[in-house]
Amino acid sequence: MPESRRVVIRPVVTEKSVTHTAESQYAFDVDARATKRHVKAAIEEIFKVKVLRVNTVTVHGKRKRDMRRRTMKPTIQQPDRKKAIVTLRQGDKIELGGVNYFES
Repeated sequence: MPESRRVVIRPVVTEKSVTHTAESQYAFDVDARATKRHVKAAIEEIFKVKVLRVNTVTVHGKRKRDMRRRTMKPTIQQPDRKKAIVTLRQGDKIELGGVNYFES
């Protein structure tokens, strides 16, 4: 199994992910090669919580315009990423650096 800190890249903090914290669901960007079992083990090891379920989705990169590029096609393809939605046991919370970014 890969190292836990290499599996979980960063938390996804958006309006939608913050509202899902009421149901004990947290979103993370994870390594594209990580499986659900790897993600579950990494979250449990890093944050010392009990994970009930892991859902993953591959988010395709957007095509963005970059007008600083002086070429015929000034567009950039952002890379694909893998996102994991982790459901925790009732009563468990995740705090990052002493600050709970997921609660408003």
